[in-house]
Amino acid sequence: MSRALWLPILCALLLAGCAGSRINAQWSDPQFAGQPQRGAKVLVACQAGEPTLRRICADRMAAKLAMLGAVPVLAPDSSDATEAVAPNEAALLQAARSAGAVALLRTQLSAEVVAVAPGPTIGIGVGGFGGSYRSGGGVGVGVSAPLGGAGPAETGYAATASLTDVASGRLMWSARASAPPSNAVDQQLSTLATLLLDAARQAGLFAA
Repeated sequence: MSRALWLPILCALLLAGCAGSRINAQWSDPQFAGQPQRGAKVLVACQAGEPTLRRICADRMAAKLAMLGAVPVLAPDSSDATEAVAPNEAALLQAARSAGAVALLRTQLSAEVVAVAPGPTIGIGVGGFGGSYRSGGGVGVGVSAPLGGAGPAETGYAATASLTDVASGRLMWSARASAPPSNAVDQQLSTLATLLLDAARQAGLFAA
């Protein structure tokens, strides 16, 4: 196969491989291996610009925590837009202590990629004899034009999660994951929660 043929195929395969949901970076403190232990309470807090995203994020992270054996406790959600985007960590740690939680799981959501789907097009074909004019033959003409505006925008979200020890205030683990653009935001957040907390478990957190 000539280079002109396989190069576009290779590029398409590389783009497809990069388009999936994945962990971008991760860090953990080995001194906290096995923590928090099974049955321990973990305060769950999510940061996002929209209340719907915050609540879905918190629900998905809590559900995954429960599957790992922890007891999730949802942090109170603030109606203040500033606090919703950047809650105070000291206040969250205090809320965790009041709830009897041993760890704070804090997740920050951000729009990573916004893709605009192409709008519908209309095609017009005239003739069909190989696209060239020949004596006694015909002319092949193909025209493709957009019909209306562009399609709906789809957003791919990134999530940065951190797990903090409440007693000491020390960071135990942190990671960042991202998902490709889609209109299924609920599914994106479920996938990100699974990716992040599975990564934490594989890094040695959460005792079996």
